[in-house]
Amino acid sequence: MKNYISLMKLRVVELLLVTTLPALFLASEGVPDLSITFWSLLGGTFAAGGANAYNMIIEAKSDLLMKRTAKRPIATGEISRNNGLVFATLISLISLAIFYIFTTPLATLLTFLAITFYVFGYTIALKKHTSQNIVWGGIAGCMPVLIGQAAVTNSLTNTSWLFFLLIFFWTPPHFWALAVRYKDDYKAAGIPMLPVVAPIKSVINQMWFHSLAMVAFSLLVIWSAKLPIWLSVITLLLIAGWKRQLIKLTKEPSEVNAGKLFQASIVFLSIYSFLLVIGVLLK
Repeated sequence: MKNYISLMKLRVVELLLVTTLPALFLASEGVPDLSITFWSLLGGTFAAGGANAYNMIIEAKSDLLMKRTAKRPIATGEISRNNGLVFATLISLISLAIFYIFTTPLATLLTFLAITFYVFGYTIALKKHTSQNIVWGGIAGCMPVLIGQAAVTNSLTNTSWLFFLLIFFWTPPHFWALAVRYKDDYKAAGIPMLPVVAPIKSVINQMWFHSLAMVAFSLLVIWSAKLPIWLSVITLLLIAGWKRQLIKLTKEPSEVNAGKLFQASIVFLSIYSFLLVIGVLLK
């Protein structure tokens, strides 16, 4: 069972749930219904876990070539591809059933699209064929904020789309920082992540572009949701901490600084999501 659970990449799923929760609060304009919250988070866990499991099945050979992923259960043969496929399909279907029964049709549709895009769009079509894989493939990781909104209202709002764009621009520098750290792994597996195929200066320039766009959308979410102005001030302070790490990476491109930037991006998104919840409650 431990091996099957590891197929879900729950550490990655955590970040998706972190953004789903404030989306539920924003959609409810207060504390969301407890039942909808529970089923949305559970359904989201199964959906993301199913997509991640499909990813491990498809990339089993590539995983063997990377030190970071060589011990994954499909790659090592601890779980067969057929059994992995059954597990991935089962929990994906359970997630869709949860959203359909306990939330709304739109949330169910968006969940289906997120799983499908991550598997076929990102893993199969983009990841091994373009250095911009994570830019467009990251759309799947943006979907939870739309799903959270739809689970409550069965509709999408300007605020939910702005939140979507925030995650869209947050994702590339977050993953490129990881790719800088594990550049040799991606190169060995033949995955053209940007740091593998482009000069580090170009990678950092694109990090700056995406992170600056993220700043704009992080403030626009607060403005659109009519949250307290002090949230913008704290958000700018959080961003300053992230930018400090990006400046360090710019001055000294190293695996250590890339790793710190990766962690800083997680800290930013986690605290920002928490602040949105607090802002809705104090609105």
